[in-house]
Amino acid sequence: MSKPASFAATHSDQWAERTLDDSAIRRIDIPEMFLLADAICIGLDNISDGLVVYPAVIASRVAAEATMLRPFCKLPFMITEEIIMRLCAQGVSRQQAHEEIRVLSHQAGAVVKQEGKPNDLVERIKANEFFKPIWGELDGMLKPELYTGRSSQIVERYCGPDGPVSKALAPYDDYIKSAATASLNV
Repeated sequence: MSKPASFAATHSDQWAERTLDDSAIRRIDIPEMFLLADAICIGLDNISDGLVVYPAVIASRVAAEATMLRPFCKLPFMITEEIIMRLCAQGVSRQQAHEEIRVLSHQAGAVVKQEGKPNDLVERIKANEFFKPIWGELDGMLKPELYTGRSSQIVERYCGPDGPVSKALAPYDDYIKSAATASLNV
């Protein structure tokens, strides 16, 4: 972590004029950074070698998060702004909607933090008559993909078959396919 600061301090003072402190950075720190990068890549290779991704398992975990089966589920808190906007679209005062959701959010948060129980914010909203105009819409608001923006499109575009990652790795394709898992010994 101190390397960038050393590089910046030396460059700001010396402007890479080959002084003794600059020489030390060139002889010691820069090679250490390459060794560190190599160790990180080897560690990543060790961790990810043989990695199998099961989309159905991932989907079930996301669904459990969305349906509040996990104690510290954050999704109900994430939908509060959408709830306020939908109430306002039906003529409810934004200030009143905010206050009502704030009170219930604090109550649900206390249950999660102090009692270790699941997040029950959606149940609290469904039990509160103030939110009756949007009760039918609540379950539809709990779809996690509504709150991830364009992230999946960006990843597909960047890492997909025609993306810059594939193009950058294309010249090394034969090497990558023939490479064995590295071994990191500490």
